[in-house]
This record gives sequence, C-alpha cells and structure tokens, in this order.
Amino acid sequence: MSEITISGLVEGGKATAGPPFGPALGPLGVNIGAIVGEINKKTGEFAGIKVPVKVMVDTTSKAFRVEVGAPPTSALILKELGVPAGAKTKDETVGSLTIEQVKRIAKSKEASIYGKDFADKVKQVLGTCKSMGVKCENEDPRAVIAKINSGELKVA
Repeated sequence: MSEITISGLVEGGKATAGPPFGPALGPLGVNIGAIVGEINKKTGEFAGIKVPVKVMVDTTSKAFRVEVGAPPTSALILKELGVPAGAKTKDETVGSLTIEQVKRIAKSKEASIYGKDFADKVKQVLGTCKSMGVKCENEDPRAVIAKINSGELKVA
C-alpha cells in the first residue's frame, strides 16, 4: 500500500475542486467530488476561518481519509470578535472578549496548545489576545493573566 498525503489550508465548508486539492488529486484518479464533500462536511463548523486539512490517499485502492487540524488561535479570536484583523499598532485595540469567550477558544484548542492545566491554556490564548490588540473583559490581557496567577480569577 502506498499512500500520498496532500496538505492545504481551506476556508471552513468552502473547499472546491480547485486549488489546493483538485490539481493535486486529479492525477491520482480518485473521486475529487467525494473528497471535497468530506472536507466541507468536516470543516463546516469553521465557516469563515481557514483551517489546515490533510487528505491521505491510498494510490492502490483509491481509498482516502481526511484529517482536519485546528484553526490558528488568532483566527478563532477574530471570529469571536467579528473583526477582519488584529491591531496594526501596539497602541490600537480592536475589541474585547469575555473570559467565557477566551475559555471557549482555549477549550477548542485544548489538544493543540501546551500547558500543564486548563488555566495555562487560557493564559496562552490571552497572550495571543495581547499580541493582537484584543482586551479581555475590557482589561489588558496581562492583568487578567495576573488575576489567574494570583487565584483571584478561577478559570478551571
């Protein structure tokens, strides 16, 4: 059995027979429509966000499987805020998330971000917020991290 893996970024639920997958899959003689349908089914919940996708094709049997990775933390933050991009300068603020939104993002990224516990993962999301010009509960994310560290704010 020889298997070929094709990777690409697609917007959730909007894969097509065009790039990045169509041209790579065509020469393999597989059902591109079925693969695109599977990708769209598995990425539908990430509408509006680009997600990493891998398609593994057995070149002998033409069987395939689709693996969907987690979208970047920054993309999830932008989706929660409903804004197209983060801050362009360090003094700009593009929005503020609630601690519940930050926890929801940390939960969805739990398998792919590091930390010994859930609080560490929440702090990692808050760090990304800081770099994007996003506040949490209208506060600097560093202040929220300090509250978590001191025990004033429980996130587990």
